[in-house]
Parts: sequence; C-alpha cells; structure tokens
Amino acid sequence: MKIAAAGTAFPARWYDQQTLTEYLVGSFGDSRLATRLRSLHENTRVEGRHLALPLERYADLTDFSAANAAWRTAALELGERAITTALERAAIRPDEVDTILFSTVTGLASPSIDALLMNRIGFRPDLKRIPMFGLGCVAGAAAVSRAADYLRGHRDGVALVLTIELCSLTLQLQDRSIANLISTGLFSDGAAATVLVGEGRAAEGPAVLATRSVFYPDTERVMGWDIGAHGFRIVLSAEVPTVARERLPGDVDDFLRAQGLSRGDIRIWIAHPGGPKVLQALQDGLELEERDLACSWRSLARAGNMSSASVLAILEETLRTNPGAPGDRGLMLAMGPGFCSELLLLGW
Repeated sequence: MKIAAAGTAFPARWYDQQTLTEYLVGSFGDSRLATRLRSLHENTRVEGRHLALPLERYADLTDFSAANAAWRTAALELGERAITTALERAAIRPDEVDTILFSTVTGLASPSIDALLMNRIGFRPDLKRIPMFGLGCVAGAAAVSRAADYLRGHRDGVALVLTIELCSLTLQLQDRSIANLISTGLFSDGAAATVLVGEGRAAEGPAVLATRSVFYPDTERVMGWDIGAHGFRIVLSAEVPTVARERLPGDVDDFLRAQGLSRGDIRIWIAHPGGPKVLQALQDGLELEERDLACSWRSLARAGNMSSASVLAILEETLRTNPGAPGDRGLMLAMGPGFCSELLLLGW
C-alpha cells in the first residue's frame, strides 16, 4: 500500500509569538507570572501559530461548553478543507474512499466529526468510519499505521486519515503550573489529511513497508489530559525528552533491524516535533544532524505543535519538497500519551 497524497488546513488567523505571549500575560492577570511566561515562550523556538478564533474571542470561552462548541464549528471547516486538498492531490473522488480514520484529542462530538462530514463531502453511505480519541501527538502516525493495516486486506481499497487539533481552545487560565505555561506557548491549531491506497491502485507516493507500535509501561502520567468540568487540563512531564533520547533510539534500531536495515539506510526522517527539547533529544539520541530533521524544526517554528496533525503536516511538506528517489527509505515517527511511540518504514 502507498501514501498517495497529504493535505493540510490552517485557520486563517496567524499570530506571531510575541503577540500571543503578551496577550496571555494580560489574560493570566498575574504580574508575578509575566517574566516566567515570556521566558518559557521564548524558549519554545516557535515564531508564530494559527488560532481557531480571533484573540479577542478567547475571553468569551468561559466554560467547557463554549470552548467545545467553538471546537466543533472550526473542526468541521478545517476537516473539510484538509480532506478536499488531499483527495484532489491524490486524484481520488470522495465516493472512492472505503474507510476514514479520524483522530483528535482537543474536543468532543457525538456524532463524531467524521460522521458530520458525511453530510458535507460526497462519501458513500457504506463508508467505514473509525473515530479515534485520546492518542494525542502519536495519533497522526498511528492512524496511518492502522490505515495501512486495513489496506493489507483490501488491495483495491482507499483509506483516508484525518487529524484535527485545536489546542488553543483548551486554554486553562486558572492553571498556573509550568506544564500549562509551556503549553500555552507551544501548542497550536490545524488539520491534516492523508490518502492511502492498496496495492491494486497506482500511486506515486511512498509505500508503507512496515509499522511498529511501542508502549512504555507505567508511564500514563508522562503526557495527556486531566478532563473534567474545566475542560482539558494538560499533563506534561519533564520525562518526555528523556524517553526520546534514551528509549526511542533502541526501539528504532530494533524495528529497522527486523527489516534488515539500520539508521544509516534512512534518508528521509518524518518526525513529530513535540517541542524543542523533545526534538533536540530525538536528534541527539538518533545521532542525526539538524538538517535531517529540518522539516520538523521548520514546522515547529512556523506552526508550533499541532498534536496529531503535526507529523502529517511534515509528511505533506516532505512529499511536496523532497519526494524521494527510487530505493530511498524513510522513517515516520511520533510519540504520545500512553506513553507510546509509533514507527513506520516508508519506501520509494
């Protein structure tokens, strides 16, 4: 099976990081936090981010109901745009899609967003829908892996992956923890879609040659959300860079060794950016140069961390600017709540 195309969709509003930081300094309303907040935001290496709402509208999100209603509206618009772009690039009609895997971790809807999009996009009534919630940053890579699993049994099939994350709508002004202060300077909004086709269909993109999921026991408080009447409150541990540096490289080596490969055989790296410490730890642990992860660093600077959508946005840029040559091998990877990681070997 192959990745035929990818597409992204961003909110129209993009704000530079300094503007966002100063808005949040005022919103927290605590002069004692100002210096710490500015310092933490400056260290994210984020230059600016897209937001689902105009800055002045965030003061209206007084409870979870208001935030989630805004999430639902924006998610539908962005999801439709991302899907339309990806399908057009793949030259696939909506009625040719056999299954859709939809992931988010920043809002709730029932019917889920994929079901609501059935009324806006011309999918078949027998489309197999697989909503996924809770995987966070790893979900973009994990959904592509599960789509590849589906296509192994459907050689003429078409699978669509959609990720939508509107992190700004989880804003918690009552939470003064370091984790939350960092998150307000790091996470952002966007959507991404990817089209995969079975072996019976022609496509120019890379083949998914193998995948592997890795779960790290007893790490459930490394990353995630505490969800309640307040909405989504971030759980973000300082252990994330440690896992990226000390544990993920061994998992990568084991995975590649099972395919008869080593790190030196990988020419294209498609890595979820996490944050600057996580990305640097990943780079150091895998003994890579910054140029190897240049696309990830650019994505972090331009758009921040879009959770599950980031790795697919990086995939989209890779396919557009560095499509690979016959025989090239690539590795797509992400980490997320669980704590866990997802690895995909790609071949051109």
